[in-house]
Amino acid sequence: MKCGLAILSLLTLAACGADGEPVKPTASSTITMSSSGVSVGTAVGLRRGPFSLALGVGS
Repeated sequence: MKCGLAILSLLTLAACGADGEPVKPTASSTITMSSSGVSVGTAVGLRRGPFSLALGVGS
């Protein structure tokens, strides 16, 4: 129980930025029109300092 509470406390501090810059969520979407039709794309990700990680889908 104490170990779980300690881990939860560390995760909370990391999420709010107490140990440095906070992790920022990002989101974007695109709509592209071309002669072959319309395509839509969406991406969500996380950014912390110079590093970013994103996951996207498109059709």
